[in-house]
Formats: sequence, C-alpha cells, structure tokens
Amino acid sequence: MDKTIITCAVTGNITRPDQHPGLPVTPRQIAQACLDAAAAGAAVVHVHVRDPETGKPSMRLEHYAEVMDRIRARDRDLVINLTTGPGGRFIPSADDPRVAAPGTTLMAPARRVEHIGLLRPDIATLDLNTMNSGPDVVINTPSSVRVMAQAIRAAGVVPEIEIFDSGDLHLAHDLLREGVLAGPGLFSFVLGVKYGFDASPRTLMYARDLLPPGAAWTGFGLGRHEFPMVAQSWLLGGHVRVGFEDNLYIAKGVLARDNAELVTRARHIVESLGGAVASAREARALLGLQPQPTVSTTKETA
Repeated sequence: MDKTIITCAVTGNITRPDQHPGLPVTPRQIAQACLDAAAAGAAVVHVHVRDPETGKPSMRLEHYAEVMDRIRARDRDLVINLTTGPGGRFIPSADDPRVAAPGTTLMAPARRVEHIGLLRPDIATLDLNTMNSGPDVVINTPSSVRVMAQAIRAAGVVPEIEIFDSGDLHLAHDLLREGVLAGPGLFSFVLGVKYGFDASPRTLMYARDLLPPGAAWTGFGLGRHEFPMVAQSWLLGGHVRVGFEDNLYIAKGVLARDNAELVTRARHIVESLGGAVASAREARALLGLQPQPTVSTTKETA
C-alpha cells in the first residue's frame, strides 16, 4: 500500500475565532500553522484566508499571496491547496426569495478562481455540491463548476474535487466524460455535514466505490467524527485530513492546542494501524505534482 498523505485544513471558512483562542487569522498565523502542521507530519495544507482585523472569511488576493510566500520562504516541498469554496452561499430574502439577503456571498464563478490563476498553487479545491448548508444554501451549478474547472486546469493547477453527497460524484463522472476534468482525478469526501454524507464506514465505502478506477481520494469527518474517519479512510485505502476547519478538539471537551496536535494524532492513528505517512516530496510523487519554482508572489515576507 502506498504511503498515506495527511492534509491539514488550518482555519477554514466557518470556524469562528471565539470558538478557539488559537485559531489562525492573520496571514502570518495561517502560514505558521501550515508550517507547524508540516513539521508534525502533514504533506498538504488546505488554505482559507481571513480578514486580519475581524477574523471573518476573506477572498483578498494579497492575503493568499502572503500566506503562500511565507510558506515557500521556509518550505518549498509542502503541497499548498487553496480553496475556491467561498462565493457560493445564497441566503434568500424573507420577502422575496429571488432577492439575496445579507450574508449572501454568491458571485460569478470566474471571480471565485481569480487567485488560482494568479498565484498557481499546487492544488485548488473544486466544490461540486449544491445543497442545504445550515439555514442557507450553497450553490454550485454544473455551468459554474465547468467555468471554475477550466480556469483551474488552465492555470496548471490540480483540482481537488470536493464531494458532499452521491449526486456530486455523478456530476464528476459527467465532467470527466466531457473532458472538463482529467481522469482519474483527485477527490475528497466530506463526511458529517448535516445535510450531506453521513460520517459512517458504510457511507465512505459507498462513496469510494463510485469513484473512477485509479482515482486518488481522501475521506474526512467533521467534529467528533474526525479521528474515527482518519482510521476508516486509511482502512479503505484513502488518504486523511484533519485541522481546525473541521474540528477543534483533541478529545471530548478538550480543545486541541493547535493544528499540529491534530496532525500528530492522525499520524499516530495511521502508524498504529500499520501505515506510513508520506513526506511532502513523496506526496508530490503520489499526486503527480511538480516541484514549485522559487518565485515570490509578494515583495515582503518578513
């Protein structure tokens, strides 16, 4: 069995600073959390950015660029995965559901991937879900997904196809048949979102069995499901993911010190089951990624 890649999603879009005093918020903090996760065994880091003043989600290019520069200044091998998820949420107005209410982030798909074309990370997520999300709706129509997929591929970046339910996989197969996505593909199964895939061994096995032959995949659970799904994903032949985007706790009622502690626990689980964890260089080989050139995206990284 190939070595297992650990991805660490260090801050996410929904986790709030008031939920954990150590949640990375500034570009410096996010980059340091990525580097600490790498030192603990993560080969891939999944990056969202935030407004340094408010801690709220951000899509500003300069924040993404600073995070990437700070990571690359100290670790050229670490695989950087930037999100394209923000920009898909719709909140209908109570008076007229055709009108967006405050909090809506829905925007043109090309806008959601601008930073990918400019910064060219190793990987960019590509969400295929249109679904209820809490009290709101996340919208990723097939036409929007095609625009985003084509932009990601045109930038020479590998799309990580995010799967929240089985219908997303059927859409992925259509996109592969059309040539919009290149097979066999890199997939992630998001388990434990209330209105999506259940976090259970049966669900993960079902999702895995719908994949194109030869696809690389990661299965991960939210909240209390994080560590059980680390074990289950490894047992079924997948890679694993942890991080503050998905879960803040190292044990019931006990906040993890940082993302690195979650990575350390995931590594121990994989190794205790008889697996071995991939280094960043090994992950690049497993995923067919090229080494990153030494190119600064901003002038200042200090």
